[in-house]
Amino acid sequence: MSDASILQWAALTHSGSRKPRNDDSLIAFASGPAGAETLGEAGSRSLGRHDLVFAVSDGMGGGNAGDLASALLLQRMTEIIPETFKIAASGFFPDCLEHLADAIHSVHEHINEAAACDHTRGMAATLALAWFTPDNLYLANAGDSRIYLSRGGQLTQLTRDHTAAWGQWKRAEISEIEYRSHPRRSALYEVIGGGHLNVCPHFAAVPYQAGDRFLICSDGLIDGVWERHISDALAVSPSPAETTRTLLKRSIDNSGIDDTTIIVIHVNDPATMQNPKL
Repeated sequence: MSDASILQWAALTHSGSRKPRNDDSLIAFASGPAGAETLGEAGSRSLGRHDLVFAVSDGMGGGNAGDLASALLLQRMTEIIPETFKIAASGFFPDCLEHLADAIHSVHEHINEAAACDHTRGMAATLALAWFTPDNLYLANAGDSRIYLSRGGQLTQLTRDHTAAWGQWKRAEISEIEYRSHPRRSALYEVIGGGHLNVCPHFAAVPYQAGDRFLICSDGLIDGVWERHISDALAVSPSPAETTRTLLKRSIDNSGIDDTTIIVIHVNDPATMQNPKL
């Protein structure tokens, strides 16, 4: 994009009724030559000098392992993604998707090493990560945390749920109603960590444009809202903050059992931006 876009975002997380601890983690950070700058849960920032990265992770494991796994995963991404600027400064131009793949495999090994103790054994986490550069969105996901794009009122899931039931739904072998009540809807075959030797995330490069709205969420949101609710909320979204509140309330009212985390991002044309609502 010729002129650097301005991203507005807002994020919320809620601990479900199943347990007192929230195993979800979220992060927003600016990635630049000086490293990562952690951003607040709502804000507005130009892509002129920094890349912007947003991610949600849902942790799994006994004891306190779930929240540890998700927090470790996102913290490591803040350390690894900014390395692209150092590589570029030395005269090389790294491929963002290759760098992202290397980062996730490194984090996968790190979490498996950290799971050596009895109370953290088997800990794992999902990942839905959106990395905005001035030219493209690069995304990665493992598990069933999701990234959606709303463009012109049309909703598209950019990530893939790594479950057999989701594959059946997307191949139109079962309906959304059947998918939502499927006994193995949450049986993940890809996670980061979990003691698995390898991880095979989904990666994509997605061109974005002014007016696009993105949603990143953990599966707790999906328990309480249907895709039409997400589509409607993003299509009429007056601000990221209002949309996060609307979707979170609806999800909690309808379910609220699982931890629920949401990030909503608006892509704005800097030429038309005047005191944006967050």
